[in-house]
Amino acid sequence: MSLINSLLVSTLERLPKPLVKRFAMRYIAGETSDDAVRVVAHLNANKVMATLDLLGENVLTKEESWTAVKACEDILDGIHRNSLDAYLSIKPTQFGMKIDEEFCFANLAHLLETARGYQSFVRMDMEDSTTTRSTLNVYERLRSRGFENVGVVIQAYLRRSEEDIRCLLATKANVRLCKGAYVEPETLVYKGREEIRLNFLKLLRVLLDAGCYVAIATHDETLVTGATQFIQKNHLEKTAYEFQMLHGVKVSLREKIVADGHRLRVYVPFGKHWYAYSMRRFKENPQLAWTVLRALFSGD
Repeated sequence: MSLINSLLVSTLERLPKPLVKRFAMRYIAGETSDDAVRVVAHLNANKVMATLDLLGENVLTKEESWTAVKACEDILDGIHRNSLDAYLSIKPTQFGMKIDEEFCFANLAHLLETARGYQSFVRMDMEDSTTTRSTLNVYERLRSRGFENVGVVIQAYLRRSEEDIRCLLATKANVRLCKGAYVEPETLVYKGREEIRLNFLKLLRVLLDAGCYVAIATHDETLVTGATQFIQKNHLEKTAYEFQMLHGVKVSLREKIVADGHRLRVYVPFGKHWYAYSMRRFKENPQLAWTVLRALFSGD
């Protein structure tokens, strides 16, 4: 992160939380499940699907993980009761990945049994590179256990991602493909904008050519254009893929994708841990942080 961006984030961290919250809530549904249901119902009414994400990660006790499992079961029930076109995304470290991989696996298997009862789907998010291998291990074990209602995430900026994808092709994995945003050393990730874009499109082609369902997660108009050109050239059915975007980000691009006839899903985070999530997003996306600061000083 550059010195200017570091100073920018440092400035945001010094602001009172209520002030930050006013603007963070443009990108977060709220603190409660009722807030999330309201936002998702509005998205569905506008022909947009959703992913619900209960904020929280890197838990350090089994009790916290069990609490997260119960909360996610309640979310699945809420999706069903409210007839929402949505599924659940979870972070493995919220389910105990950094406590014990076997413990995390057991928690996720339990949750997927619950989701299967609702005929619902769960996406395992991908976190920083220290958890990549263990997350893929757990995903592969869940699939071998017979769970078809689980998907995984691949980050295009990781140098290892093509090898990881090749291992997923045989099972026709359901993959969310994103650029990746955690701060990682250059030995592990591509740093240049263009090389990340090129790798993203390369991985996308590999997945789609193999018949995998791909969630194309990006706000980059260059990537949206590249993806749609490949889709059109290969006459892919609308059921073979979807686009994904974050709640509150580039709404005009989102509307264009939907108007062009593509399926689109919005990632809707909510929960009491909104502040930590917001600060991480600001660090990952300085442009978003600049937008918040401009709004603060302009009174928007």
